[in-house]
Amino acid sequence: MAKKTKRVKSASRARTAEEFNPDYTEIKTDLKRIALLAGMFLTILIILSFVL
Repeated sequence: MAKKTKRVKSASRARTAEEFNPDYTEIKTDLKRIALLAGMFLTILIILSFVL
């Protein structure tokens, strides 16, 4: 039989919304750049499909 071990709760304090405040400005700019490039490539592909 396996022995049951008791888990002890850690006495860490609860995190509030004020403590976790990440900065996503770099991620937003990267996503905008990716969306712009994807739109440009899609437009080029559509134009090329009519030309070729």
